[in-house]
Amino acid sequence: MAIARITSSSPLPQPCISRRTLLKCSVAVAAAAGTAALPFTHANAEPSESGTAASPFPLGKVIDCHAHLNHRSHSTWEADDRKLIEAADKLGIDQLCCSILTPQRPSTADGFRQCNEWIAEGMKRFQGRVLGYCYVNPGFGREALEEIRRCVEERGFVGIKLYNEYKCTEPVVFPIVELAIELGVPILHHALHFHYSPEDQPRSSDGGDLAELAGRYPEAKLICAHISGGGDWEWTVKALRHSPNVMLDISGSVTDYGSVDMAAAVAGVERVVFGCDSSMTACVGKIRGANLSPQDKEKILGGNMRRLLQGRKS
Repeated sequence: MAIARITSSSPLPQPCISRRTLLKCSVAVAAAAGTAALPFTHANAEPSESGTAASPFPLGKVIDCHAHLNHRSHSTWEADDRKLIEAADKLGIDQLCCSILTPQRPSTADGFRQCNEWIAEGMKRFQGRVLGYCYVNPGFGREALEEIRRCVEERGFVGIKLYNEYKCTEPVVFPIVELAIELGVPILHHALHFHYSPEDQPRSSDGGDLAELAGRYPEAKLICAHISGGGDWEWTVKALRHSPNVMLDISGSVTDYGSVDMAAAVAGVERVVFGCDSSMTACVGKIRGANLSPQDKEKILGGNMRRLLQGRKS
């Protein structure tokens, strides 16, 4: 049988499913598997449907620093959220730091406020399992700052999620960072690095941008999202090697063997955090396959994130 050869002039095959569908499939596989659980967990309790979002929960041994609940414009949102927690149970993930993003971006103020309301409800539904990130569009200025303060001080959210509405080096982002410093919470910032500018995300930040922001605000606690899901992860790790206040979230694609080891070696194991961004089985596999000691794996799986979250001032 002849095998088609793809050349530099050949059109690339188009994906047959959307990214959201692919991530849903990843969660479904994880929920059904249960054979690759992480070895450093306590027994997970059944998700609770009661409790208040502002209750102080003990932090687990394994914390996914980058997770998402589903936007309720999706008809299957409730079942999909439950599958996410079931997958976490099977894989030994104790807690998930979650945000919800608006399907259309840039988000409106009403849009991000609604997403955060749903996260607060998720924190109640899955008490002690879901920790909330407050998602905002920095372009809304005062409204964004008021929403962050409300979510952190009144709802018990543990951090802030910024997407690609603005590069992190744009001045409109600076008041968000200053408020995060005041509240003592981290910012998980969407990032990627390609050797070209993606047309659909012209204002996405990369590791170099986050390094610049970290230098401007050395007191800020920043997390670079999916070092290995946004193109050249080796470039990203090297760009952040001298930015001690930026943590590196390992989430991303499955074609990045060695990324965890390199991040630990170049940035230091204390700056690497476990995140899945819904690619749960892949990211569990990265940790299991990393050439690191059990003690270093425990730091990545939860110890480093616990340290980051315990600095909250409100």
